[in-house]
Amino acid sequence: MFEHPPKLTNNHKTEEHHPSLLPSLPDHIAHLCLSLVPPSTLYSVCRSWRRLIYSPSFPSFPSLYALFISTHNHSPLQFSSFDPISSKWLSLPPPPDPPLRLLHNHPSFISRKLPIQSVAVSGKLVILATTAEHFLPALSQPLIFDPISQNWGHGPPLSAPRRWCAAGASRGAIYAASGIGVNYDTDLARSVEKWEIDDLQLHHDRRRWNWEKLGKLRDAKFSREAIDAVGWKGKLCMVNVKGDAAKEGIIYDVETDSWEEMPEGMLSGWKGPAAAMAEEAIYVVDESKGWLKKYDHVKDAWVVIAENEMLKGAQQVAAAGGKVCVLCADGLRVAVVDVAAKPPARVWMVDIPPGFQAVGIHVLPRFSYSDI
Repeated sequence: MFEHPPKLTNNHKTEEHHPSLLPSLPDHIAHLCLSLVPPSTLYSVCRSWRRLIYSPSFPSFPSLYALFISTHNHSPLQFSSFDPISSKWLSLPPPPDPPLRLLHNHPSFISRKLPIQSVAVSGKLVILATTAEHFLPALSQPLIFDPISQNWGHGPPLSAPRRWCAAGASRGAIYAASGIGVNYDTDLARSVEKWEIDDLQLHHDRRRWNWEKLGKLRDAKFSREAIDAVGWKGKLCMVNVKGDAAKEGIIYDVETDSWEEMPEGMLSGWKGPAAAMAEEAIYVVDESKGWLKKYDHVKDAWVVIAENEMLKGAQQVAAAGGKVCVLCADGLRVAVVDVAAKPPARVWMVDIPPGFQAVGIHVLPRFSYSDI
């Protein structure tokens, strides 16, 4: 994932058409055979195979998705995907009208960015909470992008629009906890809601097309910042303060709808943005030291996986397919760490397109396109 493809040989550059995917084989049989070959290999062979790997019927591969803001003007939030095979940034279709004009910076908060909270769940990108003018919640219902269909849609309305909440996903469901609405409200700051996004195909049943209220938080301490609730082994793990500051940590059990204290070792080492790989392994960046660490739940300790200066001040982490992607402090590049390879872990950079700054990243299935 996120590697440069092999260069095309000269005899392939002039090829315009391929009569069949594999000579002497029906295309549907050839399709089954070629689906066993790495996409990066198929990309370098011929145009018909390149078209195949981006078709909706071909097995998907993970790609990096990013939320961009312009560094030159106040244009609406933009969305792009980095194709790891062609090493190109591809623009996603814009969300439905009206355009998303959000507050990300404000003169009253010179040293602080106003968050845009999004999650990746069930192969979809969901924009859940952010800030509009006059510091009001910008979304009354989540925005959803499906990479396979390339379509945007809306989720069910939240019981109360919010910002600066705890947002996360586990086992096909999205969770929104705490936060601030139009005004600060203690009940909202302690509330927890769940939406089963896997019910997306069942939205004709209006009884299932809603957010479900869950057990409340014990206090309102998780409404101070935008918080990532990290899905791990059927639980959501979260801390109430970012960075290296003193903090509290709690864990929500999605099966029992109950809360518990975060283990001491997990909490003490949670010193930056975190993400889980397939909900089985948690990674965190120690943003002051530039360390990527993996949590050992048996020893209740964090193990350093990689060290890199570019990881200092990290904004966000996403993990999938044996790679951990880290949005760097300046928002102009993404560090990719191969955690599946033998130590030492290899680290490389993906540059953000000129004129833009990334404010969020996720790893989702590549989307289909035919302009090849």
